[in-house]
Amino acid sequence: MAVRFLVLSLLVLASSSSGSTTSLATNATADGGSLDRLDAGSVTTFSFSNFHPEYRGKNLTVIGDADITKGALQITPDTVNEAAHFLTNKSGRVLYYAQARLWRREKGGKANASAGGKKVASFRTVFTVNVFRVSGTEPAEGFAFLIAPSAGEPPAGSYGGYLGLTNATTDGNAANQVVAVELDTEKQPYDPDDNHIGLNVNSVVSVANASLTPRGIEISPVKTAKYNVWIDYDGEARRIKVYMADFEDAKPASPVLAAPLDLGATVAERSYFGFAASTGTKYQLNCVLAWNMTVEKLDEPNNKALKLGLAVGVPVAVLALGAAAALGYYMCVVRRRKVGRDKGSAITGTMIRSLAGGPREFDYRELRKATNNFDERMKLGQGGYGVVYRGTVTDDHSNPTAAGTTVEVAVKKFSRASTQGQNDFLAELSIINRLRHKHLVRLVGWSHDNGELLLVYEYMSNGSLDQHLFSSAPGSRPGQPLGWELRYRIVQGVASALHYLHDQFDQRVVHRDLKASNIMLDAAFTARLGDFGLARAIETDKTSYMEEAGGGVHGTVGYIAPECFHTEKATRESDVYAFGAVILEVVCGRRPRCDIDGFHFLVDWVWRLHRDGRALEAVDPGLDGAFDEDDAERLLMLGLACSHPTPAERPKAQAISQILLRSMPTPAVPPFKPSFVWPATDGGFDTMSTTAGSTSSTVVTSTSTWSGNFARGSQNHAPPAEQDTSGSLV
Repeated sequence: MAVRFLVLSLLVLASSSSGSTTSLATNATADGGSLDRLDAGSVTTFSFSNFHPEYRGKNLTVIGDADITKGALQITPDTVNEAAHFLTNKSGRVLYYAQARLWRREKGGKANASAGGKKVASFRTVFTVNVFRVSGTEPAEGFAFLIAPSAGEPPAGSYGGYLGLTNATTDGNAANQVVAVELDTEKQPYDPDDNHIGLNVNSVVSVANASLTPRGIEISPVKTAKYNVWIDYDGEARRIKVYMADFEDAKPASPVLAAPLDLGATVAERSYFGFAASTGTKYQLNCVLAWNMTVEKLDEPNNKALKLGLAVGVPVAVLALGAAAALGYYMCVVRRRKVGRDKGSAITGTMIRSLAGGPREFDYRELRKATNNFDERMKLGQGGYGVVYRGTVTDDHSNPTAAGTTVEVAVKKFSRASTQGQNDFLAELSIINRLRHKHLVRLVGWSHDNGELLLVYEYMSNGSLDQHLFSSAPGSRPGQPLGWELRYRIVQGVASALHYLHDQFDQRVVHRDLKASNIMLDAAFTARLGDFGLARAIETDKTSYMEEAGGGVHGTVGYIAPECFHTEKATRESDVYAFGAVILEVVCGRRPRCDIDGFHFLVDWVWRLHRDGRALEAVDPGLDGAFDEDDAERLLMLGLACSHPTPAERPKAQAISQILLRSMPTPAVPPFKPSFVWPATDGGFDTMSTTAGSTSSTVVTSTSTWSGNFARGSQNHAPPAEQDTSGSLV
């Protein structure tokens, strides 16, 4: 199952589809170079003549302060709200959902291979951009076409002059692996003026730039203007050319900027194309209206090589099959058990190493030494999927500045090296390897030797959220309870991570086990959502992940949505339900499954208080009244809204983030908790079938009702009260 899932995930990433089949009408003429000599089968092309919100998470990855509205990519916010809060000091990125292979190593000094022995892909792109100054204000900071190594959030602090590319700490670091073509509207000490184009390599200090004023082009004039920007990169010549003209004009004969650029020496082998922008104390709207791109394929063999391979390979394969049959008999009869185990480990390792930008592979002996031979005294936590140990490893030698230093890590050792254990391992690794978000625990590396499955994560020095909420939790930490502001910030961080998983990643991801013990706290008490042992990616035109036959319901009682006991499906709505339980847990300082005033579940007790107009009485008494009443009311109502028995009535992750930012009101919560109805009479899930950009809903009708404690009536599927069916892992 996991092998099939991993292969499908890789195929989805490798595929190249576009959000629109309409060509970009922008006079994208050829400019010579190696790209023009390639046939249609040797290039990948995508084209967007405009942009629709449903492209988010499907064709485009939208991150940071970016959005898709009004038929355009808004790389920084476009809003009529208060500028000082909603437009200043913002940074965002929009990237095409799939990576492109931009170079590969060559043997024997083949053509288009530099001294570094790499073949570099050529590409050509043209996009229409509108940089608009709001109400005639002075514009800033800038906009850029971007090549990035990952689809993660812009670096923290990348607003202002950092254009959403770098920040004060990382600027100029070769490890950034970022290349950008900037349209800069704010003069910095290192800029020629406030109206220029520049080529940036790992820094906002351009390696080449040119003023646009002599050409009669103003990036952000008082009167609205649209421009076409053409970027042609010749991988054979290792040279980039940038052209710019008014939207209605043809491509100029000469470039605005031309410079040498070796992508093979600067960017990751597999990288993302897209856009980045930022604002500072001054601001502008950075809009992309259309985008067309053609990239040389480096993964496809040429026809001659294919024919030669067939001519030689077929007879060899026949002989090999005969030898394999004899060898297979020996392996099956004589050494079945040992070889099978080794083969499984080898296959798993090969598949992991094939992941683009894969994590670091550790030697098993190194991790055993790091954890003092998996000493019990080094144990951080334990659950149904394994045990987590604290350890110290040598930092990655690929980083010259960190060579020889040590770093603390958390080593997750899977409890069984069985087929199921391998499935869990592959499922977790294939998902989290590609996730990049500041509120997710970062994967450092892996090991799969001798049938032992190990994942290595960042070490979270402040443990898990439940250790701080409940003094009786395993590994709990003595001291003062979490303060109100910190609790609110933790909830905001988890909401941001959930929004990323549900809407901003290139596939929808359902976590399936969101709970306080899986919310980790780093040294600054920043929330990091972890434990992806149950997480699953679902296709963007689907809404749920179906459990394997006989698998039952996964999760922890109190966090499991009531419909899951009937459908055995995980959805974004069921994740939201679990998040609602976390909100109430954080505000009230009580577990979701608890006995209080005759109620067995926290949500029922809070709902009763809400009915009686006494909701604030639910706030954790350990805070001694030191909390903001408006924010407490907001969190309690949001927690109840997320806990609505009807899936379709729960708010979406994006709305939750806006509510927590105080830019949207909380949903109206009825005074009485609605009865659970199954099948749902109002649509239940956000089931969608997407075809050619259109969306339709599937409505499920019902004549049956079901109310009260949701564990009642689900005895075939529900675990006993207070049973954790997944285990708590840090």
